[in-house]
Amino acid sequence: MQLTHIAIWTNELERSRDFYVKYFSGKSNEKYVNPKKGFASYFVTFEGASSLEIMQRTDITRESSDVFIGLAHFAFSVGSKEKVDAMIERFRSDGFRITGEPRTTGDGYYEGAVMDPDGNIVEVIA
Repeated sequence: MQLTHIAIWTNELERSRDFYVKYFSGKSNEKYVNPKKGFASYFVTFEGASSLEIMQRTDITRESSDVFIGLAHFAFSVGSKEKVDAMIERFRSDGFRITGEPRTTGDGYYEGAVMDPDGNIVEVIA
């Protein structure tokens, strides 16, 4: 089996898409729009073919227990400790909130963490 994608809700579709394209070299598809449901989305695909489905719906504008429950974080492997350090510093200088400074964890990963524009925690690991 293979994980194909993770879906996240946002109130600013293009801002979220641009974050993952810029910082994680994602490739975005064309915007999908379903006007009947007030729904729009992008799939941003990364090396190895996994994707994020970044979604927006006109009737979902704030958190509720049935919309956001369950997601703790997701991680991108960048290949080396030096790249983890460099990315965390880039996020910091670009004004993003760092939620975890680079360190070696108990399970052996070297990682740092940042909040994306919508408050999702994204780990950068080696």
